[in-house]
Amino acid sequence: MAEAMGKVGVLYGGISDERQVSLWSGKAVYDALVNAGVEAELIDVSTDFLHIVIDKPFDFAFIVLHGRGGEDGTIQAILNWLNIPYVGSGVKASAIAMDKIRTKQLWQASGLPVLPQAVLSEGFDIDEVIKQVGLPMAVKPALEGSSNGITKVEHRQQLLPAYKKAAKHKSVVMAESWVEGDELTGALIGSTVLPLIRIKMTEGFYDYRAKYVTGASSYQCPCGLSEEKEKAIQSLMKRAAEVIGVDDWSRVDVILDNEEKPWLIEINTIPGMTKTSLVPKAARQAGLDFEETVLTILRTSWERHHA
Repeated sequence: MAEAMGKVGVLYGGISDERQVSLWSGKAVYDALVNAGVEAELIDVSTDFLHIVIDKPFDFAFIVLHGRGGEDGTIQAILNWLNIPYVGSGVKASAIAMDKIRTKQLWQASGLPVLPQAVLSEGFDIDEVIKQVGLPMAVKPALEGSSNGITKVEHRQQLLPAYKKAAKHKSVVMAESWVEGDELTGALIGSTVLPLIRIKMTEGFYDYRAKYVTGASSYQCPCGLSEEKEKAIQSLMKRAAEVIGVDDWSRVDVILDNEEKPWLIEINTIPGMTKTSLVPKAARQAGLDFEETVLTILRTSWERHHA
């Protein structure tokens, strides 16, 4: 496969708030490919991408960009125009998955479990939002990943400052009912959902710091659910990904309420691949080391493009 594929361009970096995470992820993916004998090149997409492609041409792209510009369909559209195949979802699915509001509207229309939510704009009615969503609630940018800009709102007077914090990310702002409970995350490679990971917080909630600072959260895999319950949630996650139309790989997050009912939180079409990321953890439980995980994702995409 490696010879037939030619040079793989690992697209990383970018210009979003998640640039640093992408730099970590991209370097890890690149190292895995090189160690496996795949001809690869790291390409930072923070500069003029078209000139980069001309100066450093490649045959297949492994996109490891997070956030706007890389995970929202933009780079995918450029690659389509250049006729360069790539790992991951296409323009439409990427754009939908990046927008938490539209994602949940589609899930809700498909009968999947989502929490009450509201869209906030300048001058919103605080009492109406509380009536619609309830307290406590999460207020966050609809177009950001890695839990950037999220605030837990427990009292009425906290809502407006939380909105202003989220709005600084130049994104539509949403409010969503807050559920106290463990998160479960499911990594998908192709049509396979890997073993679920239960996320437990040492303090606070699962924000940017908890995701990328070692020790801020703990992970349990196996997740501790019965086999029947885990399979049911894996089926829910698979269906959630199908509704959005993702390709090759993704990660779906749910939260369990006090009755252990799962509620869909979000889907990531380009999950993190750092040393603390969840996809490699789940893959390890399934018997795949990091290098094998990267190659499996690449092979899944290659086979889809050549089906």
